[in-house]
Order: sequence, then C-alpha cells, then structure tokens
Amino acid sequence: MKFLLDVCCSSRSLRRLLVELGHDVRLVSEVDPRASDEVVLAMAHEDGSMVITEDKDFGELVAVQRRPHSGIIRFLELSVSEQVTAMQEVLNHYRSELESGAVMVVTRGRIRVRPKG
Repeated sequence: MKFLLDVCCSSRSLRRLLVELGHDVRLVSEVDPRASDEVVLAMAHEDGSMVITEDKDFGELVAVQRRPHSGIIRFLELSVSEQVTAMQEVLNHYRSELESGAVMVVTRGRIRVRPKG
C-alpha cells in the first residue's frame, strides 16, 4: 500500500514501521512542507496514497466538500508510540477497508471506519 504522511505524522518510528512492512511511504515534509490540506489530499489521490494525519480538516474535505481521495487515517490525541501501535492494529485488522479507501479515525481503544462512497 501507499501512504503519504502529513507533516504532523511524519515520525521516524511510524515511517520505519510502514517501510519495514513493505509499504511505499512518502512524507509531505519532503515534498512540500507548506502544502495546504487540499494540495496534500490531491497529491495523495493522484498516486493512490492514503493520507495519515492528525488534522481534522481532511474529514471536512472529503465528507462536506466531496473531494476525491484514496483513504485517510486520522490519529486523534495519540503519542508517537501509540500511533505506531495503532497503525499495526489498523494494518492487521482493517486491510480491506484501507484498500477500499475508507476514512478512519483512530483514538485510544477505538477505531471508527467510514467506508468510501
């Protein structure tokens, strides 16, 4: 799978986990650290990447403005180590949802999935 890590979620630990598991990972901070959320979402969609972020604005872009996307994972109030653990759980238990471009909100003890569509 392809992931685009937003500036707020570009920890070495999270990137390392995804790369070690064989995923294609890009960092917004390496492409354009000042890119707007709209640009980040479009950039990810163009190459089929899921956005990993902490930013709630992506939800509005896809739910309200109906912007095209290839999936979003939003971590809410999780430390870096919690993000890594949560990402492992998402990959282990929600692979089909990820592959279908779902929007996910991940908090301590809960993963909400909104199917694409």
